[in-house]
Amino acid sequence: MLRALTARRSLQSLYRRHGSNTPPLPSLPSTNPLSPIRQLCTSSSSSSSSEAELRKYLGYGALVVFCGAATYYSFPFPENAKHKKAQIFRYAPLPEDLHTVSNWSGTHEVQTRVFHQPENLGELEKVVKEAHEKKTRIRPVGSGLSPNGIGLSRAGMVNLALMDKVLEVDKEKKRVRVQAGIRVQELVDGIKEYGITLQNFASIREQQIGGIIQVGAHGTGARLPPIDEQIVSMKLVTPAKGTIELSKEKDPELFYLARCGLGGLGVVAEVTIQCVERQELVEHTVISTMEEIKKNHKKLLSENKHVKYLYIPYTDAVVVVTCNPVSKWKGPPKFKPKYTTDEALQHVRDLYKESLKKYRVRDITAPSEGNVEQDINDLSFTELRDKLLALDPLNKDHVIKVNQAEAECWRKSEGYRVGWSDEILGFDCGGQQWVSETCFPVGTLGKPNMKDLQYIEDLKKLIEKEKVPAPSPIEQRWSACSKSPMSPASSTSDDEIFSWVGIIMYLPTMDARQRKEITEEFFHYRHLTQAKLWGRYSAYEHWAKIEVPKDKDELAALQERLRKRFPVDAYNKARRELDPNKILSNNKIEKLFPVSETV
Repeated sequence: MLRALTARRSLQSLYRRHGSNTPPLPSLPSTNPLSPIRQLCTSSSSSSSSEAELRKYLGYGALVVFCGAATYYSFPFPENAKHKKAQIFRYAPLPEDLHTVSNWSGTHEVQTRVFHQPENLGELEKVVKEAHEKKTRIRPVGSGLSPNGIGLSRAGMVNLALMDKVLEVDKEKKRVRVQAGIRVQELVDGIKEYGITLQNFASIREQQIGGIIQVGAHGTGARLPPIDEQIVSMKLVTPAKGTIELSKEKDPELFYLARCGLGGLGVVAEVTIQCVERQELVEHTVISTMEEIKKNHKKLLSENKHVKYLYIPYTDAVVVVTCNPVSKWKGPPKFKPKYTTDEALQHVRDLYKESLKKYRVRDITAPSEGNVEQDINDLSFTELRDKLLALDPLNKDHVIKVNQAEAECWRKSEGYRVGWSDEILGFDCGGQQWVSETCFPVGTLGKPNMKDLQYIEDLKKLIEKEKVPAPSPIEQRWSACSKSPMSPASSTSDDEIFSWVGIIMYLPTMDARQRKEITEEFFHYRHLTQAKLWGRYSAYEHWAKIEVPKDKDELAALQERLRKRFPVDAYNKARRELDPNKILSNNKIEKLFPVSETV
């Protein structure tokens, strides 16, 4: 049972989903009307050459029969296989104990025979102890939402999806102790009756608590730190020292290091979280421009509890989204939207219909004629955007039209929304995608240095100069600093703030060739930002989005760069003490943090 992750037993199931028991056969070469066989029957003057041709084709036929027989007897089909006869190009089923596990975006996947899902602390301790003794890897993996698959390991994994209980609630102190496998939404639902909730949220709610703190995830709000800073104590199951309890009072140095430990110091089994009073928020969405943002940026950061900017490439539109508690005196704002949802989406729908007509000429697959209107009306904005981009995802001019349609949709969606924080602070990120997100310091709340806006201006100029088919949005958020030294927002200065900027390319198709082309274009896009912006702004990638270079020189440069920002030696020392056999590691961790003293 893989409750938390995508698991597929064999390619057979994929074919069944598409209504076919076998993959399509490749078409055979067309034959010449005047083939050698026909010439043999019609021309008596060339009998010797015809006989040679006949023998050649008979030989080809014999070769095909031989290959078919070899295929039949070579594939290791089990005795209870549903098919008893070999079929051309049919794949052998995977062994029963082999799982294919992928992340949500389908950008990273592994096959493994070792996938543990303990149901309680005792079982987890047993799994870790046995793996340590046998020196077998069991990489901790959460919900599989990290774009870079940081929790995946072919050698083996341990997942806490079945350890998902709220253990204790201290209503007076507003603290809750939970098992680390509980998902964010389950936690919020489980404690709302006590009138408390989490201080901040990331874009989605499906992350396991253990995973979201280990990678240094964050929400938005210049006064609010990343989510790891909400942890006041934790229970860590380590290979070498067993289960240890850590807090600000008990071994604070290791506690801060392990809060954002990337799963390399131990399996987080339990955490105690400092919560806040549950509040209703007012979300205000408005379209602005960069010039207007520059004038109001300091005020927007300091006067709003939550704020984020969504930039739309190749346009001057900036979507500003602020969230604040509902006023106890004034109550929620009275606002009547100028446009309905259908009216806001109409421009996007029209573009989709126009694009279908255009791209059908080029023989690009589209919905059937009779169902187009109905299909369009049932789609959300993000679904429409995916369908639009799927028509020609790397055509800059097409992407610009999609971006312009999105800007128009936002203009007609300006207004207010009221709801609880766990409902309001979420964000529909769209479908499968490649993402790169960087974090860099931008001064203090009292004196922001404006580098956050300069970064965006340089990024947009780079996109336009290099003609990158960059879809919307470029998302910019802020956070206060974290005391966890491995956090991208770590700082010894309590008032320092950080900006987080994410770039994106969607994967709106399952066509392997097209996904490969989008992937190549995205990494070109990402490399441009890395080469032109990261060093200048001291920007470092989010741990759940950092990708390991294949080139040795690039990898060495990345390792050296990480050493300048993070306490790599202290982290590796703790790894050696707590996990000497590296059972909690994977290739990504080993390459980012080689244990040897030299890079």
